[in-house]
Amino acid sequence: MTSPALRTYLVRTASLFLITVFASTGFATSDTASTQNTQKPQKTFETHLDNGLKVIVREDNRAPIMVSQVWYKVGSSYEPIGLTGISHVVEHMLFKGTPKVPTGEFSKIVAKYGGSENAFTSYDYTGYYQKMQANNLALSFELEADRMRNALLPEEEFKKEIEVVKEERRLRTDDNPNARTYERFMAAAYLSSGYHHPIIGWMHDLNRLTIDDIRSWYQTWYAPNNAILIVVGDVNHEEVFSLAKDYFGSLKPSVIPKPPTNIEAPSLGLRTVNVEVPAQVPALYMGFNVPGINTAEEEWEVYALRMLAGVLDGGYSARIETDIIRKQQIAASAGAGYGGFSLGDTLFYLSAIPAQGHSMEEVEQALNEQITKLQKELPTEEEMQRVKAQVISGIVFQQDSISSQANQIGRMESIGRSWREMEVFADKLSSVTPEQVRAVAEKYLTNSRKTIAKLIPKS
Repeated sequence: MTSPALRTYLVRTASLFLITVFASTGFATSDTASTQNTQKPQKTFETHLDNGLKVIVREDNRAPIMVSQVWYKVGSSYEPIGLTGISHVVEHMLFKGTPKVPTGEFSKIVAKYGGSENAFTSYDYTGYYQKMQANNLALSFELEADRMRNALLPEEEFKKEIEVVKEERRLRTDDNPNARTYERFMAAAYLSSGYHHPIIGWMHDLNRLTIDDIRSWYQTWYAPNNAILIVVGDVNHEEVFSLAKDYFGSLKPSVIPKPPTNIEAPSLGLRTVNVEVPAQVPALYMGFNVPGINTAEEEWEVYALRMLAGVLDGGYSARIETDIIRKQQIAASAGAGYGGFSLGDTLFYLSAIPAQGHSMEEVEQALNEQITKLQKELPTEEEMQRVKAQVISGIVFQQDSISSQANQIGRMESIGRSWREMEVFADKLSSVTPEQVRAVAEKYLTNSRKTIAKLIPKS
């Protein structure tokens, strides 16, 4: 089955031999899920194809557009020493052609039909997407199904693309003092998990990568039973399931290796890193090893840590902004955050840039005082309500974008969780008590879990 859009494009641009074989394998009965309020119409549906591909569809009929995404459960945290950066390089190489679509034509096809496309690599996943008019969904499926199993990965293209990736590393990391410091901060904070590696890879590993490495990585992880297909937009879920069966159903599954646990080894004390590179201003990064949603002893701890981050850094009235930036004027900028939804253990982190006339030591002391205060005193009810209101408003605003909705689903599913958990995120956050916020501050924000990295400007 070749979509009219792709067929028309290929006929006009070249005399290509098209190989299109789609077996009529069936898919399982769809699992449906209603929202928490049973009065609301159901809008998200899921099913599995016989080859293991998970398909999730959210119907959003406000505009005649859709976003189609394929998420693979592989990222930089899956990479062994010596192959760092390979997930990102494979992402680049997936645009280098198949027997059906020559090198460089993928993006041109999507653009010709008014769409946009791109890809992304993170620690826990690699994703590809197209945003187009809803009536072009078949085109999107055909293109993605084709390169899921049929990428050519030509060596001559690899030799050019690996240089592109190296230059990307130079521009984004090597020539950016803050990025270099953050990279060393992460490497020091994560001793035993794959988060130790930078997503783009270490330069010496990029220099050693071969086309055989790329092909092996692609053949290992790029399979329907290691992927999630997500469609959000002006679509009908039954029609999407049928199209998914037509285009992806014939693809063969593979034996997928076990994913990494990304469990962090117990710390034995405070870790400090000084990065001395040419820079205009100093900077401080502070992180504490904490559990994520998959590794927490108690699930409520994840939501309490999120509340804790909001109390410290959640807008103009948050403590860091109020006390350190505006009142004491010690920091020119500062913040805190917690990424609890990850495959393994993660970080509760703080960062700051000293204000003119103030030292790194003053900023570090000010941040430590904020932590100590939260360990001794309960956050106020006003602070708790402010954070909850901000999170809820963020969830509401996120629904305005079909891409944001799809990203939210993909991030949860790619780490082994369910998109349904985000449906009750605000409720779980609202149930967090001030005592629980103080409890996680006492338990996790300790020197034995702390890593500090300092950017020290060098002339």
